[in-house]
Amino acid sequence: MCGIAGEIVHGPDRPDLDAVERMTRTMYSRGPDGAGHWSEGRVALGHRRLSIIDLSDAGAQPMVDDELGLAVAFNGCIYNYEQLREELSGRYRFRSTSDTEVVLKAYDHWGEGFVDHLVGMFAIALVDRRRDRVLLVRDRLGIKPLYVAEVRGRTRFASTLPALLAGGGVDTELDRAGLHHYLTWHSIVPAPRTVLKGVRKLPPATIRVFEPGQQPRDRVYWQPSYTRRPEHADWTAQDWRQAVREALQVAVRRRTVSDVEVGVLLSGGLDSSLLVALLADEGHRPSTFSIGFTSRGDVEGDEFVYSDAIAQKFGTDHHQIRIGDEEIALAVSDAVGSMSEPMGSHDVTAFHLVCREVSKHVKVVQCGQGADEVFAGYRYHQPAADAARGEAAEVLRDAFHDLEHHELAHVLEPRWLTSRDVSGELAAEHLAESGADTALDAVLRTDTHLLMPDDPVKRVDNMAMAWGVEARVPFLDQDLVELVAACPPELKADQNGKGLLKDIGRDLLPHEVVDRKKGYFPVPALTRLDGEVLDLLRSAMSSPAARQRGVLRRDYVDELLANPNGHETKAGGNELWHLGVLELWLQQHGIR
Repeated sequence: MCGIAGEIVHGPDRPDLDAVERMTRTMYSRGPDGAGHWSEGRVALGHRRLSIIDLSDAGAQPMVDDELGLAVAFNGCIYNYEQLREELSGRYRFRSTSDTEVVLKAYDHWGEGFVDHLVGMFAIALVDRRRDRVLLVRDRLGIKPLYVAEVRGRTRFASTLPALLAGGGVDTELDRAGLHHYLTWHSIVPAPRTVLKGVRKLPPATIRVFEPGQQPRDRVYWQPSYTRRPEHADWTAQDWRQAVREALQVAVRRRTVSDVEVGVLLSGGLDSSLLVALLADEGHRPSTFSIGFTSRGDVEGDEFVYSDAIAQKFGTDHHQIRIGDEEIALAVSDAVGSMSEPMGSHDVTAFHLVCREVSKHVKVVQCGQGADEVFAGYRYHQPAADAARGEAAEVLRDAFHDLEHHELAHVLEPRWLTSRDVSGELAAEHLAESGADTALDAVLRTDTHLLMPDDPVKRVDNMAMAWGVEARVPFLDQDLVELVAACPPELKADQNGKGLLKDIGRDLLPHEVVDRKKGYFPVPALTRLDGEVLDLLRSAMSSPAARQRGVLRRDYVDELLANPNGHETKAGGNELWHLGVLELWLQQHGIR
């Protein structure tokens, strides 16, 4: 919906309004429909608007309610705002039809508990002027980002990391633990860390409260249990299929709330095809968008045969986007420039290109991100299905970690190494927590709540918002995630993963879409590096900036450049690509 920015001063000074304006200006693409600023006392807020609900000036932000003594800058969408508005209308007078105003009234009515009533994706900065209190809030699954930096006695926050850099004064030294995560988990750096020492992320499902003279306090307000529940004791597999289908139907319906058209990113895979089918059940024939690339050898560049079949079956207004290899190198540079953090998945560029086309037609799309994490759809979930509960950490390490801790010494210069296996320890700690019955339950919980917000979720948010498009993710509906977390894991792992979804899909979709081999949004020019893309990476990694930074061992870099397609990660990625993206990102954002 937009980008937010702001500053909280912890001393006698006033907010740096110029810095807040610079941060806000940097996020133009996230909200090209308008901008606003507000400041009072020790707090300043900035906002870029993408008009989706209440297109009038009454929905502009930052929104201030002088009667209640509240101000807010909000990014995202509250899908149940109409129901909340009706519930609150007996107590409050509304001046707009926006979901933003509902957030203000909900806070006044329920206090910090207001977030428990919100269904949606959101990053919220709310100022309680009467209590001199500021709240930063992030949605349950971390769909909407919120970055934080401490700068000279001030807390700054923004929807993107580059916005914080634009404000100035941020410590841009690389974070050793962040680098460890990046290299271990194919570029995933879980909250609260980033690859920069001076920038942190508010974790998902967290409220952070700032009050004068006190340290900020965090409260995690949501964590579903990955255990079996008594109320489901008598459920059969058919009962689970029915319940999941109904919950997914509700999730899709919720994400049609909009004053503008809602489209679908249609890959032709099971997940996005299900969204189109369920939207058809709601009476929608949306615009759909599919992208394809030039094939390379045995790597197919598109899945149009499947997306075309779905578009034809459900009568969508379909847009087929073909991208030639000659566009890829420039698209890579543009995509890297749009990343809040470096992201090594090759399909980031694909999302950037497809959202470029989407922006010419619609402002909002639904997409299938999150289904694999919630429903056990990845190859590395399968070993966990047969493992003992205490083996969860070992299974995840063997199936998911690109590099072992000791192997990083071959990649990084000594000064950038950590003394401990910080990634392995973080994963093991998360996996060992109570509230997960089996090894697969623990792995899916870690995947969904620790890793996913900084991989597929961040990927689609960054690339969609780079073109002023809001991406909505029904598979990450909070009620659906809670339900599926309680589901017996063998039903999810069945049929080589996503067994429940496949059974639902067979009732709605052509069987060739459901039962085909899983696709991974192929971009052949980025899986096998050559030509202009390889030249781009070679130039970046051999540049004076890279050599002066001295992060990567030169012998390792030279080895990768000499054999650019000879080193593959466990997830099937290209090691040179992952490291090249990191270097390109650092250079594009002026980080020395």
